[in-house]
Amino acid sequence: MNAMKYIAFDELRARVERMLLALGLAPERAALSARLTAETDRDGVRTHGIARLPRFAQWVREGRIDPAAHPERVAAFGAIERWTGHRGPGNLAAHAAMQRAMEIAVEHGLGCVALADTSHWMRAGTYGWQAAEAGFAAMCWTNTLPNLPPWGASTPALGNNPLVVAIPHNAADGSAAPIVLDMAMSQFSYGSLASYAARGVELPVPGGFDAAGNMTRDAKAIEESQRALPIGFWKGSGLSMVLDVLAAMLTGGLATSQLPRDPAKEVGQSQVFLAIAPQSLAAMEELSAIAQRAIDAVHAAEPVETGKPARYPGEATLRVREESLRVGVAVEDTAWEMFVELEKSLAVSSKQ
Repeated sequence: MNAMKYIAFDELRARVERMLLALGLAPERAALSARLTAETDRDGVRTHGIARLPRFAQWVREGRIDPAAHPERVAAFGAIERWTGHRGPGNLAAHAAMQRAMEIAVEHGLGCVALADTSHWMRAGTYGWQAAEAGFAAMCWTNTLPNLPPWGASTPALGNNPLVVAIPHNAADGSAAPIVLDMAMSQFSYGSLASYAARGVELPVPGGFDAAGNMTRDAKAIEESQRALPIGFWKGSGLSMVLDVLAAMLTGGLATSQLPRDPAKEVGQSQVFLAIAPQSLAAMEELSAIAQRAIDAVHAAEPVETGKPARYPGEATLRVREESLRVGVAVEDTAWEMFVELEKSLAVSSKQ
């Protein structure tokens, strides 16, 4: 298993920011992108934080991502807007799209931004947390390159199309403690498979098929076969397809079938950001009470293992976040080594 390093959050954020400045992002945009990236590792999603920066840098160098490109509105239809990302940094475009969806929701109760021609948005849950911590309910999703076989097939034709659903909720002390579901359409995202494979750890449940067509918990075998298992078998396969088609329709952008099959060239995705202002229907206290009853019911369920109660979506993230801010952000040694090598290649000093 990989050893871990613990890096102070502010140091991590500052080092990522300097790296992004060296890649050509303007100061304000580099600061925001660095915060979003560092927060991803802070919250324990190590596959989509600094671990993705080497590929981001490669895409910038190859011209697949334009570090200076800003997302832009191209059409509006009442509470729905179409935007294009111009293939700029994906997390910045997604953050701007969700922010605009919330602004529309303030006016209409509900707002939707459909974003075409963007790039990888890094951690999907980022934009659910963004909305829920601001008091909005939200849904967002993206399509991806074909990396998931339809149920009953052995070759990829669908994307693992991450889906996020976020619900605002305040804890008893008034702090934000939202319910945030962040999931791919495959049982394990390819980032998670890569992490398990690198650590030589078996998946906790079967995550796909090996080259012989046998269901397996071997992450490396699934990576090699490219036969990840859809969540819920045929149900996940169907959900992946409808999310992809709806995203392409709303954005006027590319569907999974039109995206490059090579993961090293995956740009041009279509994404949808939906924000709802529930305060237009009821007071926040009443809404939090509804959420708290559901949370209490989950916690009261008889646990399979004594001392390990069931958790609601987002609960573990809040615990990891608190620990990261207290003892440092946990980063795998291999990811850190790649990060430091990228700093060197960009001539970025960690002591600036």
